[in-house]
Amino acid sequence: MKKPSEAINIVNLDHLGIVAGIIDEMELVEEVNKKVGLRTKETLSPGQVMKAMILNGLGFLSAPIYLFDTFFVGKATEHLIGEGVTPEQLNDDRIGRALDKYYQAGTTKLFTAIALKAAMKFQVEMKSVHLDSSSISVEGEYKSCQKEGQVIEAESLEREDEMKAIKIVHGYSRDRRPDLKQFIIDTIVTGDGDVPLYLKIDDGNADDKSVFVERLKEFKNQWTFDGICVADSALYTAPNLSAMAGMKWITRVPLSIKEAQNKIWDIEDNAWEPNQIKGYKIAAISSDYANIKQRWLVIESEIRKQAAIKKISEHVAKQLELAKASLRKIFKQEFACIADADMAIKRLSESWKYHQLAEIEYREKPVKKTKIKPKIESQTKTIVYQVTGKIETQKSVIEAEKVKAGRFILATNILDTKSVSNQQVLSEYKAQQSNERGFRFIKDPLFFTSSVFVKKPERVEAIGMIMGLCLLVYNLAQRKLRQQLEVTNEGVKNQVKKLTNKPTMRWIFQMFQAVHLVTINGEKQVSNLTPDRQVVLKHLGQYCCQYYLIFSSG
Repeated sequence: MKKPSEAINIVNLDHLGIVAGIIDEMELVEEVNKKVGLRTKETLSPGQVMKAMILNGLGFLSAPIYLFDTFFVGKATEHLIGEGVTPEQLNDDRIGRALDKYYQAGTTKLFTAIALKAAMKFQVEMKSVHLDSSSISVEGEYKSCQKEGQVIEAESLEREDEMKAIKIVHGYSRDRRPDLKQFIIDTIVTGDGDVPLYLKIDDGNADDKSVFVERLKEFKNQWTFDGICVADSALYTAPNLSAMAGMKWITRVPLSIKEAQNKIWDIEDNAWEPNQIKGYKIAAISSDYANIKQRWLVIESEIRKQAAIKKISEHVAKQLELAKASLRKIFKQEFACIADADMAIKRLSESWKYHQLAEIEYREKPVKKTKIKPKIESQTKTIVYQVTGKIETQKSVIEAEKVKAGRFILATNILDTKSVSNQQVLSEYKAQQSNERGFRFIKDPLFFTSSVFVKKPERVEAIGMIMGLCLLVYNLAQRKLRQQLEVTNEGVKNQVKKLTNKPTMRWIFQMFQAVHLVTINGEKQVSNLTPDRQVVLKHLGQYCCQYYLIFSSG
C-alpha cells in the first residue's frame, strides 16, 4: 500500500526576512496604523501595505510598484506580512488607495513619526545632522487631482498648505536630465549611521537657498534637536544665517562672496595648522559676514589641489589655441579708425582669463575707393587700420589660480574650539557625504522607484516618502549589524572571502539569496541557512531571527 504523498510547499524567503524583522523592530506597522487610522473589515491594514511596499522596494529585482502581486508570487508573503495575506491582495488598486491615505496623513509627519519611534528603539544618536536635497526625474505629464480654482476647506491655513500637492515640473536637475520633469527630496540624516530622520518632498523647481532654513526649523521643532546642523553652500546666505539664530551650524562658504575670494588665497605659510586628517591642511580665520561672528576655516585638499592644477594647465593650453584662432581673424580685419581697432582688441583681451595681448601696433593701410557718379568716374585714396601683436601668458593670474587650487572655506558659528575643534568641523562636513550616499541608494537602477509610475502628484509624493523609508530600514539594519560586529570583535566574509566588520547590507542581502521557507504537512522549516548566514542573523537580533525560524531558548 502506497503512503499518501506529503504536502510540500517551497517559497522564497531570501533576505526579505531581514527587512521584515527590522520593520517589526521599528514598530512601523503599528505606528502607521495609529497615524493613518484603521477601517473595519479591512483585510490589509495601511501599515501592512506599507510593509509590503518596503519589502518590494528592497527586493532589488527592479520590479515596479504596479507589479506588486507579481513580485510576491513565489515568495513567503503570508509569513512576511501577515496571516491570510496573498499576492493577489497586493494589487495596484490597493496600493493606490494606500498611497492616498499616506498623503492625507501628511507625508512628512508620517515619516517623522516612524523615524522618531525607530530612533528611540535603535538608540540612534543625534549629535549632528546633515541636510541636503536631490531631484528625482520622472517621465510623462503630471497634474494635481485638485481642480484648478478649487477651494479646499481646511481647519487652518497651515493644514491647507500642508495638503497642497507638489508641483512636478522642470527645474535644476541633479540627474542632468533637464528634459524631464522632477520632484525634490530634502532629507536630514544623523551622523550616527546615516539614518534619515526627516524627509520632505518639494516642488521640482524648489530652490535650496529658500527652503533649507525652513527644513532645519521644522526638524528642530519636531525632534527638540540641539546638536549641530551641517549643510552645503546653499544654506550660506545672509538671510539664512540671520534666520538660524539659536542653531549651531557648519556649512560651506560660496566663493562667489567677495570676502571669501579675498581670504581663500591670502594665507601665510605659518598659518596652516597640523591636521590629523591625512591630505588636508587647515587655516583658521574670523569673519563677521552678515553681522554674525563666525569661525572660517580655509581647507586645502592635496588630492583636489593636484587635480585642480592639472585642469588649470589644460584650460590654459585650450584657451591659448582659441586665442590664436581669434587673433588670426582680428589681424585680417580692417578698421576705420584706431579707436575702433583698440575697442576690438580690448574686447578680445578681456574675454581671455590666462592670456593678454602685448606689443600691439596699429598699421595704416591705404585703400582705393571708387566713386561712380553720372557720366563721371573717379578714384580717391582712403586710410584703414589693421592690428598686429602677440599673445602673452599672464603668469601671475595662473600662479594665483594654482595657489587657490584645492581650497574651500567652511564656516561655523561655534566659536569655542574646545567644544568643537577645527578638525571636528572638517570631519563633520566630510560626513555630509552621508546624504549623497542615501540619494545614490534611492536612485539605484535596481530600486523600484527608478521609474515612478503613478500619475498624480499626491501619489508621487507618497512614493517619495516610501523611498525614504526604504533608506531608513536599510541604514538601520546596516548600522545595527556593524555595531554588533564591532562590539563582539567578529566579522563576516565579504565578496572576496575576507572578514570585515563593516559589510554593506547590499552584500548581506546577496548572501541570503536562495534561502527558502519549506512547509511539509503544515510544518515549516528554512533551507540553506548556512553557518555564515546564521552569524549574520545572530547579530541582527531576534526580530530578524524569527523569520528564519531561529528562536532563542528560554
